[in-house]
Amino acid sequence: MRYPLCHRAVRQLWSGLKNCKLAGGTVIGSARCKEFRTHEGRLKAAHNLVHRRITYLCVIGGDGSLTGANLFREEWSDLLNELLEQGLIDEEAARNNSELHIVGMVGSIDNDFCGTDMTIGTDSALHRIIEVVDAIMTTAQSHQRTFVLEVMGRHCGYLALVSALACGADWVFIPEMPPEDGWEDNMCLKLSENRADKKRLNIIIVAEGAIDSHNKAITPDYIKDLVVSRLGFDTRVTILGHVQRGGTPSAFDRILASRMGVEAVLALLEASTNTPACVVSLVGNQAVRLPLMECVQMTQEVQKAMDEKKFDEAVRLRGRSFENNLSTYRLLASQTARSELPNSSFNVAVMNVGAPAAGMNAAVRSAVRVGITEGHKMFAVSDGFEGFYKGQVKEIKWGDVGGWTGQGGSLLGTKRTLPAKHLDEIAEQMRIHNINALLVIGGFEAYVGLLELSSARDKYAEFCVPMVMIPATVSNNIPGSDLSIGSDTALNAITDTCDRIKQSASGTKRRVFIIETMGGYCGYLATVGGLAAGADTVYIYEEPFDIRDLQANVEHLTQKMKTSIQRGLVLRNENCNENFTTDFIYQLYSEEGRGVFDCRKNILGHMQQGGAPSPFDRNFGTKVAAKAIQWITRTLKESYKQGRVFTNSEDTACLLGMRRRAMLFQPVVQLREETDFVHRIPKEQWWLKLRPLMKILAKYKTSYDVSDAGQLEHVTRVRPKESDTAAAI
Repeated sequence: MRYPLCHRAVRQLWSGLKNCKLAGGTVIGSARCKEFRTHEGRLKAAHNLVHRRITYLCVIGGDGSLTGANLFREEWSDLLNELLEQGLIDEEAARNNSELHIVGMVGSIDNDFCGTDMTIGTDSALHRIIEVVDAIMTTAQSHQRTFVLEVMGRHCGYLALVSALACGADWVFIPEMPPEDGWEDNMCLKLSENRADKKRLNIIIVAEGAIDSHNKAITPDYIKDLVVSRLGFDTRVTILGHVQRGGTPSAFDRILASRMGVEAVLALLEASTNTPACVVSLVGNQAVRLPLMECVQMTQEVQKAMDEKKFDEAVRLRGRSFENNLSTYRLLASQTARSELPNSSFNVAVMNVGAPAAGMNAAVRSAVRVGITEGHKMFAVSDGFEGFYKGQVKEIKWGDVGGWTGQGGSLLGTKRTLPAKHLDEIAEQMRIHNINALLVIGGFEAYVGLLELSSARDKYAEFCVPMVMIPATVSNNIPGSDLSIGSDTALNAITDTCDRIKQSASGTKRRVFIIETMGGYCGYLATVGGLAAGADTVYIYEEPFDIRDLQANVEHLTQKMKTSIQRGLVLRNENCNENFTTDFIYQLYSEEGRGVFDCRKNILGHMQQGGAPSPFDRNFGTKVAAKAIQWITRTLKESYKQGRVFTNSEDTACLLGMRRRAMLFQPVVQLREETDFVHRIPKEQWWLKLRPLMKILAKYKTSYDVSDAGQLEHVTRVRPKESDTAAAI
């Protein structure tokens, strides 16, 4: 099914909304309306809608707003009859407005709404928190201080929990996990042991609604006084407050809001008399529609469970992603676990392969520490397969990866070298160090390298061990996974740069910017970055174009420049066309736009690979690596026979990737048919379905393909048993 874009309906709004993506908060305003909670208030609201002939309503807010919206719809017929009886509307108006269709989108930084992995605004709030934490950690290291940081979350500890994961905090307090009696002694013991290990800083994160097992509030000042009195550490308190709500939205939130907005409109257009009010949600990497009241009721059940001190039940009701965040944090932060470690006698090697990607270090840290908690001896391979065959292999311990989460690039070192020409030397190193399993974190070279190792199993018994790859590349071009570690950080770099470039022209009218992005032949960064930044046109390899298309784009932009829109943005993927280079497009636009607009060009280059990892990439890398090590542990136990590890089945050389709603272990051999090896891209790419949306937002007359749009589902149906969504950061 395809819906045409109705320009006439939105033409008057377009110019006023042209810079909405760059603005934080809400440009149309928001309020907690007490009057709407009364019958009289809802009657007045109904009269306002009828007066303006509005029968389709999209509500963006938290559970309170969505609960009120659903009640409003249930009362709609009675409200119309009451207005008719009072003479405020006539029978024709009542008949023409007899049905009110409502769809909800969840906008809340707390991510406390059940049924969705991520609410609009949460990722941006995490960006604000991590920016502050990164700055604080510099100060703390310089002065050897302890910092206690309070973040929002009166009823939900999501922000505190994910922030703790993303920065490697020493301790976290959240409402869903009150500490056991005696937590003061345990926390102080851990802080003192960290100092004894020459760790110069301690970070403690507290949700504002944190409580102990007796329902007593745990405040930052209480924690500070405790640390000072017992340990004598120089301790500071930082309360972020409403800083978390402000600022420019992240790339993730821009894309999420855009996708949810489209799905909300489609849900309204498809609504019938019997269609219940729904809420648009994100499950994994897929938009779904869920009955509004089911989600509201489940959200209310969480608070009920917490009030009754059924905290395990509350965590379960929060959803599998919340549970996974909590279990991963416990694995990585548990000091007690290290003192009671099992001894598995297995050796596991970790390495980075390909170009550096932000989040690699978080994945390595998680892999090393989870591996140690599983009882394995962990080995680090420096400089990829090249370092492997040269013997750059050494044991890596718990403390060696401290502070790695927030570091960009690859601290292990990484190269693009493939193993095929050095299989003898790599097999020899695996014999020398008795490597029983291999975790490869990297891009397309890592994928090809794992294929080469698995193909050589017939010749080399050393490669007959569990091997798993985690996609980590800014290009997001790995088959078998919708998302890769590092691509979110690169997208934020692109959108931040585009925002600044557009802002630089605020005093200059009619200027077009031509920007080249990375990605090889994969147009993911260009397309999704263009959607987040509000690009007018994006050129990619996957969507061939010719000189006629270029001319049409120039003419379209020329017409826009003659109206109220004074700035243009054109993105070009670096390998989109051999002949239509960035210089060519720049010169074409400059010549054809002469007298109407002038042009500037910018090649973003390797800045897209650098910088501190985004909260998404830190958390994604941490959780995916933990899941990979747990799979390695299970597979090692299954493969251990007669005193040695041996397995040569396809399903023991896997790629761990996110597909739609779930994280899946997929044999790399089976992914061959899905791969375009010449251009280093998957043959099918989910994000291509976003391109019509980008064109619609750039005022092109086009249609949106909704053949894959979400259908109404129930909450229990969108939680696969083994799902571990990347979207839930």
